[in-house]
Amino acid sequence: MISIVCTCNNKTVLDNYLLKGLKNQREPYELIVVKDSKTDFKSAAQALNYGGEKARGEYIIFAHQDVLMENPDWLADLNKLLPELKNLGAAGIAGKSEKNPEVITNVKHGDQPHRAGEEIDKPVKVQTLDECLMVVPNKVFQKRKFDESTCEGWHLYGVDYCLMIDEMGLDVYVLPLPIIHKSSGDPFADEYYRTLGKLFKKYKKNYGTIHTTVSNWNTSYPVTLEKRRFWLTNKIYSGAKNRIKSLFK
Repeated sequence: MISIVCTCNNKTVLDNYLLKGLKNQREPYELIVVKDSKTDFKSAAQALNYGGEKARGEYIIFAHQDVLMENPDWLADLNKLLPELKNLGAAGIAGKSEKNPEVITNVKHGDQPHRAGEEIDKPVKVQTLDECLMVVPNKVFQKRKFDESTCEGWHLYGVDYCLMIDEMGLDVYVLPLPIIHKSSGDPFADEYYRTLGKLFKKYKKNYGTIHTTVSNWNTSYPVTLEKRRFWLTNKIYSGAKNRIKSLFK
């Protein structure tokens, strides 16, 4: 059996996405909803650790409330894939590797879903995963919880977990399973960069670059410079994209 842990601060979103997909699943599962208004728990790491401790399944899915599993065999397909993954530490449905410049994912984002990365048809090893949906073997979770000291907010806790898993000698995979994800998050939030700075301090000795679905972050540079580089890159990209669109109007 698989356990599913989700934090919820909007019941309507939970009903229209995660629960809507789960209700049609043919595979049995355990659902643990951790109600949170961002005052009940200090961080995502704390809330997910609380939910994960209650999980009884062999594997634990840590999912956002706004992910939709359209395929009624989604959990069944997951159950087939997981035992085949050797040395599994964590798996997800979007991630970034050191070798591939593209985000690896079969996820579609937004109210009008669109592809958000390079589609795959088999599991692919990556450095880190996006937090929207992660799967961790329960036996691994019992050895290593989310780091509540490093990740004191609601960003990058999955990235941090994947790097901890890698340091344990375990592997991280992106799975070829499609979902719809309503929100892509806010990489411009100040909290994101505060946590990123902690990750730089924690991992710079072992990782020159932290590859995430938002960007590749050089740990030898100050976070303020990396933030500015990311902001300028996105500004230039958005400007070029808008100019191209205007040509076809």
